[in-house]
Amino acid sequence: MPTAPATGPAAGPSLARFGLGTAAVGRPGYITLGRDLDLPAGRGVAALRERTHTLLDAAYAAGVRYFDTARSYGRAEEFVGAWLAARPEAAADLVVGSKWGYTYTADWRATGVPVHEVKEHSTAVFDRQIQETRTLLGRWPQVYLVHSVTPDSPALTDPALHARLARLASEGVRIGLSTSGPAQAATVRAALEVTAEGRPLFAAVQSTWNLLEPSAGPALAEAHAAGWLVVVKEGMANGRLADRNATGPDTAALRALAGRTGTSCDALALAAAAAQPWADVVLSGAATLEQLASNLTAAGIGPAPADLAALAPLAEPAEAYWRTRAALPWA
Repeated sequence: MPTAPATGPAAGPSLARFGLGTAAVGRPGYITLGRDLDLPAGRGVAALRERTHTLLDAAYAAGVRYFDTARSYGRAEEFVGAWLAARPEAAADLVVGSKWGYTYTADWRATGVPVHEVKEHSTAVFDRQIQETRTLLGRWPQVYLVHSVTPDSPALTDPALHARLARLASEGVRIGLSTSGPAQAATVRAALEVTAEGRPLFAAVQSTWNLLEPSAGPALAEAHAAGWLVVVKEGMANGRLADRNATGPDTAALRALAGRTGTSCDALALAAAAAQPWADVVLSGAATLEQLASNLTAAGIGPAPADLAALAPLAEPAEAYWRTRAALPWA
């Protein structure tokens, strides 16, 4: 990591360290702030399929080699699968990760929906969703995660489920989990202890880490040291760290550093995540080409230790952060 702020292309991590997530474009409703400004009018299936494919094309052309999706992201797996089928040349160096454990229930509606997705980490849901995923993604995914595990999830304790996951791992799929909530660190550490057939079961984790919610960092470092693939999600805190939303006193340090270094708040936020030595992939959740281009300039930023220290006061208590996130509207 350089000793001073820099914005040249050699200053930060490779674009291969960044990934593109499809949570914001695979369904008409999500909780990213300002999303109503970003999506095509009407948000129909064809329009969001086209938007997803456009973003995948641009990300791949830029050098991004990790794409993230999930069963609960509306039709995101379908969109990604169609893109993969049309571009076999991408197969050689691309990694696709997906997740199971949530069922999408919004029926392609953005608002007026009591529940957009339902979580269940049972063997029955796994059996159904792995088949759905493979139907839509073909020979992918290479990484398959239990979606949004918390310390009370049966994904950490159910031997029958562990046996199924171990069989999938024996086929060459990297098995892991995503985490959410204020107890992310406890979840990761519990997962590090899970074994199946005498071997560690999990080998990947996707966790929320951002300048407002860095509490999982030490546990993610332990996972990385154990050889896990560590993927950072929500590096922009569902849009709270984007330039158009980072306007309050709580993000003043981010705006100040972005101004001094000639960068955007979103790129600096993602660069701070990529600067963590345990972070293998940092996801962009871009919904437009302009957002993607801005996000990916993070690859040219190498925050100095002093810069990261200046941003550290942005961190909120984990409980407060997750209360705020839970209150974000689906739009």
